[in-house]
Amino acid sequence: MCMKLIKSLWTGFNKTLNYLMPVGDLFVRFWIARLFFLSGLSKIQSWSTTISLFQNEYQVPLLHPVIAAHICTIVELVVPIFLFLGLGQRLPAFILFVFNIIIVCSYPVLWMNVTGPALAQHFYWGILIMMIMLHGNGKLSLDYLIEYLCSRKKINL
Repeated sequence: MCMKLIKSLWTGFNKTLNYLMPVGDLFVRFWIARLFFLSGLSKIQSWSTTISLFQNEYQVPLLHPVIAAHICTIVELVVPIFLFLGLGQRLPAFILFVFNIIIVCSYPVLWMNVTGPALAQHFYWGILIMMIMLHGNGKLSLDYLIEYLCSRKKINL
């Protein structure tokens, strides 16, 4: 009798978490998208400061600082929208994962002892982005909706 109760409770617990999984997926996508999008907005608020940062502090390899500033700003303003909407399968998450690695490698201040928490944040973001890459966008995404509509109409993509 006790084992039956435990099994029933465990099954109910798992069903509840499976039901809430799409909401969790959406929350993580929103959180990561918001972080990068707000960073992009801060870059366009003061373009001269952004250029100065890329010329003097950020050390993006292989790119001229002005080109790096443009590319980073575009990535931070466009890719998070795709991630939040769940559009593009796992590609937006992959782009932000690589982008996060580039940020950590090209901003030496993150590696100083005084900014330990900032470096840790980038690691946490990387883990969340990696989970999106591995898990996918979930059911609350445009990709899922498109796939569902195509399967109902027997459309092959």
